[in-house]
Amino acid sequence: MNSIIEVIEKRSSTRGYTAEPLTDAELHALIRAGLQAPTAANKQEIHFTVLKGDHPVLAELEEEKNRLRGLSDQPHNFYYEAPAVVVISADSTYKWGSLDAGIAVENMALAAQGLGLGNLIIGCIDDALKGEKKGYFSDILKFPENYEYKIAIAFGHRAVSKEPHTYNADAQVSYL
Repeated sequence: MNSIIEVIEKRSSTRGYTAEPLTDAELHALIRAGLQAPTAANKQEIHFTVLKGDHPVLAELEEEKNRLRGLSDQPHNFYYEAPAVVVISADSTYKWGSLDAGIAVENMALAAQGLGLGNLIIGCIDDALKGEKKGYFSDILKFPENYEYKIAIAFGHRAVSKEPHTYNADAQVSYL
């Protein structure tokens, strides 16, 4: 079977990581995978903010996410203590920015799987990054002017394993 198909079939969301940091080579390979993703009209309007898992803004994002959702005492944070998190933003005036960010994050997730790393695609901080503290977080995360959060992804060495999700092709696919 094609190795790319095998990577796709084996990938699952990782919700537990070891403390082992990513190597520079691993991190650069993941960023390159995101940068190589196609963008509409080759506009290349997406931006990657790379954070170590202990960066203080991640705790602030968790706190704001929980405040906005009325949650407290969560058993984990949104990135499950991963040693690296990449936040992807895009030009807020460009119609295809969200789609382009999604393509980039999937490239990165598959690259991580291919490197033997765990990963978790993250959308749950959307409210925190687009709410009343939007400007504050945009500044800290060094989003370019007029850019806004689209999606994020956590990376690290797996401390837990999870089987890939199942699906029902009969219900989810129509052939015409």
